[in-house]
Amino acid sequence: MHAVQSLLLHADNLTVERGTRPVISALSFTAKAGEALLLVGPNGAGKTTLIRTIAGFIRPSSGHVALKGDSEDRDVAQSCHYVGHLTGVKANLTVTQNLAFWGAYLADGAGGRDGLADRVDDALEQFGLSRLADFPAGLLSAGQKRRLGLARLCVAARPIWLLDEPTVSLDTASTELLARLIQAHTAGGGIVIAATHLPLGLEQPRYLRLGASPEAPA
Repeated sequence: MHAVQSLLLHADNLTVERGTRPVISALSFTAKAGEALLLVGPNGAGKTTLIRTIAGFIRPSSGHVALKGDSEDRDVAQSCHYVGHLTGVKANLTVTQNLAFWGAYLADGAGGRDGLADRVDDALEQFGLSRLADFPAGLLSAGQKRRLGLARLCVAARPIWLLDEPTVSLDTASTELLARLIQAHTAGGGIVIAATHLPLGLEQPRYLRLGASPEAPA
């Protein structure tokens, strides 16, 4: 991972509209290196909208998101891994080919492809997909596809992880694995922003409540 100990993501007075209705209104927050920020709130509160805005898929009607301290001099979108509701799995490619595609696509310059095959192998092993390496991804179960979608976090170094309901379709063991990966990423100076209805088993995460949210899970 790149040296990102001074990384800082800041949203300033962010307003995002859907049609003419504001989904997020005048929101400001900061996420620092080494933090996991969990977005909580009821359905429709804007959790997915906020994550997609940070990722650069939605343009805010006012305000902005800025990144400081990234030694690679990338913009916010280039610094993010985004894993949304859809897994991003290409059904006609094998499990290995899917990860190789994402590793090459997300590589930061030609040098980012060095050692890609090894990173793919490591990701397959970490997510329990090694025995399925040559299977067409379209034949995987929902949980296996979710693990494959998350495995791309391990094949290209990006300091910010944006995860939208990442535990959907995961069993207990896979959820615990994801929690360990998040902890390792933040321990190395990365930032994780995750929308979730369930506790992820993280140590001392921060919470950002959107809408009329109940108390955050323990």
